[in-house]
Amino acid sequence: MLIEYISHGDYLLPNIVLDEPPRELAEPITRYGAMRRAYLREHHPITYNQLLLTERLFPHLREVQSDAHKRLDCIMSDILVFRPPPDKAADGLAWAAHMTDVHRTAEKMMLDEIVYA
Repeated sequence: MLIEYISHGDYLLPNIVLDEPPRELAEPITRYGAMRRAYLREHHPITYNQLLLTERLFPHLREVQSDAHKRLDCIMSDILVFRPPPDKAADGLAWAAHMTDVHRTAEKMMLDEIVYA
């Protein structure tokens, strides 16, 4: 692999250019992928830089966000088995509050398991 350098003042800096992602991998990075990227950048900069320079960062982020959505659905369904919601037709506000609480609880568990692991 040949590395080209560009002159920037008195310094020679490597001219690193990432390839374009294939069309099937061009889906956007969503919330959980962005959270994972921020976590890696702040707490694991060496891993972040390795993934970035080897062009494996975005596939990793897409995998994390896919796993996060699947795990969130699984945790929510498990919680709803043990804490069923009130009748939506009878008390819509109580149902909405219950579902919001379940979603927040499941999301916190999922973030600890997948995004911040």
